[in-house]
Amino acid sequence: MSQKSIKKNSVYSMLKMGSSILFPLITFPYISRVLLTENIGKINFGLSIVSYFSLIASLGITTYAIRECSGVRDNKEELSGMASQIFSINIITTIIAYLALLVTLICYKKLENYRVLIVIQSLSILAVTLGADWLNSAIEDFKFITIRSVMFQVVSLLLMFIFVHKPEDYIKYAVINLISSTGASVTNIWYRRRYCRVRFTLHIKWNQHMMPIFYLFVMTLAQTVFNSVDSTMLGLMHGDYEVGIYSAAHKMSNMIAQLVTSLLWVIMPRMSYYFVEKRYKDVNRLLRKILGFNILLGLPCVVGCFVVAKDIILVASDSAFIEAAPILQILMIGYVFSLFGGNFLGNAILLPSKQEKYYMIVCCMTAIVNVVGNYFLIPIFGAKAAAGTTAMCSLFILVLLLFKVDKRIKVERVGALIFSPLIGCVGIIAVCMACKGIDDLWIRFAFSLVGSVSVYLLIQILLKNELVSEILETVKWKIKKQK
Repeated sequence: MSQKSIKKNSVYSMLKMGSSILFPLITFPYISRVLLTENIGKINFGLSIVSYFSLIASLGITTYAIRECSGVRDNKEELSGMASQIFSINIITTIIAYLALLVTLICYKKLENYRVLIVIQSLSILAVTLGADWLNSAIEDFKFITIRSVMFQVVSLLLMFIFVHKPEDYIKYAVINLISSTGASVTNIWYRRRYCRVRFTLHIKWNQHMMPIFYLFVMTLAQTVFNSVDSTMLGLMHGDYEVGIYSAAHKMSNMIAQLVTSLLWVIMPRMSYYFVEKRYKDVNRLLRKILGFNILLGLPCVVGCFVVAKDIILVASDSAFIEAAPILQILMIGYVFSLFGGNFLGNAILLPSKQEKYYMIVCCMTAIVNVVGNYFLIPIFGAKAAAGTTAMCSLFILVLLLFKVDKRIKVERVGALIFSPLIGCVGIIAVCMACKGIDDLWIRFAFSLVGSVSVYLLIQILLKNELVSEILETVKWKIKKQK
């Protein structure tokens, strides 16, 4: 496949992630005012519970399936065999997950008031399993993934404004959220037939699949604990209000993470192939682009969110969530470490190169540190403690992953990738500080956003940032071609 296909898929992936960010930005201000803090807390507490059973069902299969299916995608018969075996493992683990969820809901009395909500939210587990979206990613069909995702988000947006009008409608909102997040997966049951035949089978090569899947499962379990345990422990130790304000900050932080990592899922199939073929020159070339993209997009997002955290929370929700502002700032500090650690060293290097065992160990150690830190600090500092332990663990991951980088991995001239984005971030700070004197919230936020983006892009162009220059040259070439 040509380099051009990577560029197209990167655009589709960014559009998908962009819509995933835009959708909550549109819905959250409305939902936070309608459902109020406590019901927002219930929604996110339910999602945190479901995430654990979703983890049991997924078993780390998504990453493994993308990596393995991408290697046999040119042979339809081999692809059908590989996909069917992985799909069958996923069906079995999903059944186990639902049995575990049933036992938990029956035995754990504290979840009694959340049972209906959790059952509704858990339907996403079944939809994701049946959809097998990992096959589309392995084939690199990001166009279809993007189109269907945007369509279901638009439908869900309309349904939300039609049916959610009062705090008691949080169950309706949970159903609409389910449609938005999993409706696209259901359509894939029919669409994927154009690639190969995926069916349930008992003829599974367990010895081939189980150890890599096990390592990825434990790694994903640790990552889920790392991402979800904050809301769970806050809900159990402090109540729905603390979960609500933490969720508001975490949602903003997660949006940025999704956008910046959008390129990763496009690159992973190709990166896995290059590692198998030991084409380290191509590996280093792609890694330089990934790192450059992470820095170019990630650093300004971190700086901007840190400087105008209070305005972001007020625009995205209301004054009831104002305590989420310092939590967002703490999470942004942690995200800087994650940008270079888990996102780059872990997901872009260790996983495609089949070093998931070491990554698993690091994630497990970090999850334990996070839980222990939360246990002692949440009762004293609440949501701020949860954010602080998350930031500390992100730094811990970065340090540990540095020890495992293959010596053949060489990203040259890293300083050149960082210089212009750092100067651009200084421009963002200057613009945001200059807008502080504007009294109206929406005008101040709009001027800060538009001004920061404009100044940042201008600085990248003037300093000839590599990626920005490449994008501009591509645009110029396409314009000339059309003429």
